[in-house]
Parts: sequence; C-alpha cells; structure tokens
Amino acid sequence: MFEGLPYDAHTPEMIALRKKTKHLLHKLNVTEYYTENFQKTINELCPNAASDLHLEPPFYCDYGDHIFAGEGVFINFGATILDGAKVTIGRKTLIAPGLHIYTARHPLEIKERREWEDCAPVSIGEECWIGGRVTICPGVTIGDRAVIGAGSLVTKDIPADTLAVGSPAKVVKKLNQ
Repeated sequence: MFEGLPYDAHTPEMIALRKKTKHLLHKLNVTEYYTENFQKTINELCPNAASDLHLEPPFYCDYGDHIFAGEGVFINFGATILDGAKVTIGRKTLIAPGLHIYTARHPLEIKERREWEDCAPVSIGEECWIGGRVTICPGVTIGDRAVIGAGSLVTKDIPADTLAVGSPAKVVKKLNQ
C-alpha cells in the first residue's frame, strides 16, 4: 500500500490498522479544542507531522501515519485525507474547509477491483493556500507557494508560484513574479 504496490484493503491486518485510526479520530473529533489532550491526540494520530500541526475537527483519514506535514501547517474543518500512500504537506501551508485528498486508485475492471487497489502519493509544497472544497487526486504534486481556488478538482500536477482553478484545475495566473 504505502509503496504503491497493489494490495487488498480488506485483510484483517488492514482493517485493524484503520480501526485503531478510527478510535483516535473519534477522540480527536470530540476532545475540547486547544487543550493539551487535543494536541497530543493530533500528534498521536499523525506521528510523522510536525508537532505544531493544527487540525480543526471534524477531521478524517485512513491511517494518519502516512501524513507528513511541515511546521505551521493549518488544516481547517471537514478535511478528509485518504492516506493509503504518503501525503506530504509543506511547511506553512494553509488549507481551507472541506479539503479532500485521495491516494487510493481502483481498477476500472470489476474483477480486478474486487481483488485489489493501489495508491499514489500526493505532495503539496511549502506556503501553499488550498481553497475550500478542493479535491486532490492520487499522484498529484502541487508546487511551492501555489494557490488552488475554492471548489477545484486537481487531477494533474500544478507548478510552483501559480494560481489554479476549476474542474479540472488549470493554471490561470503566475504568482510571486
């Protein structure tokens, strides 16, 4: 899974991993904000993220330990990160409400889809701004300081220092020139 190889998401081991994560998510989503327990739960859920990762509940993910977030990352409420593969979020990136990041890819043919899936990593650069209700698909890389407009569907890589909007997202402006 994490390496991008085909895998069966419904084995007892995979189900147990997600069950453990669901317990932590429940704890996070009902714990009082801005308390020591709240931040401790974030750090336990996402052990590969910077210790100051800020998540606004409700938040959902598959595993948590595949999320690598740099210092000063802010993820607003309603985010869903399906982190079967590595999800990298660069330092000081701001994410508006309703983000969806998907790493899972499923075969088109039903026979294969019943048996396996694979994942592709997602990478968001440093100091990006991801607008509300953005969806980022498997295998996408967003460059440093890029801005993704609200409601966009990101299906392909977005270069650094650009504004991309739409469904599918397209670069409409160069930034920071």
